[in-house]
Amino acid sequence: MSTSSDFIEIKLPAKPEYVGVVRLTVSGIANRLGYSYDDIEDIKIAVAEACTNVVNHAYKNTKDDQAVMTVGCGVHEDRMEIMVADQGESFDVDKLKKNLGPVSGDQPVEELKEGGLGLFLIETLMDKVEISGDSGVVIVMTKSLHRDEVEQNGNGISTSATQ
Repeated sequence: MSTSSDFIEIKLPAKPEYVGVVRLTVSGIANRLGYSYDDIEDIKIAVAEACTNVVNHAYKNTKDDQAVMTVGCGVHEDRMEIMVADQGESFDVDKLKKNLGPVSGDQPVEELKEGGLGLFLIETLMDKVEISGDSGVVIVMTKSLHRDEVEQNGNGISTSATQ
């Protein structure tokens, strides 16, 4: 099995109308990798939440034309890592990973950075969520790829109970 990975990075204005562009791009990558429909939907929701958080909170005191969000996708054999940053700088992935810390599910929502409910939702939908707050905020969301396996429902809620 190959251990190589690809990294895709896009920079967009931090405006609401570009959140859908990010959703489409990331879902296209996830589809190419073979994620299930449900996993792709989870990824799209999580990415939209992360981007919306940037749009709504990161640039309150900045002119619109200077507000940039950067989205990076690390594509691996067994997972996809999606990074959303609010400073518009390119990712130095190795440096970024040294500064990441987990989002703790037992933290009170008020103690999470702005958009706490969005972060809670992201953490529920993704397999691993980490945040770096050094210069701006970077959120890294990981979704494992389960090929040819029975779909796992990791949150303990039976999907048949929703009928």
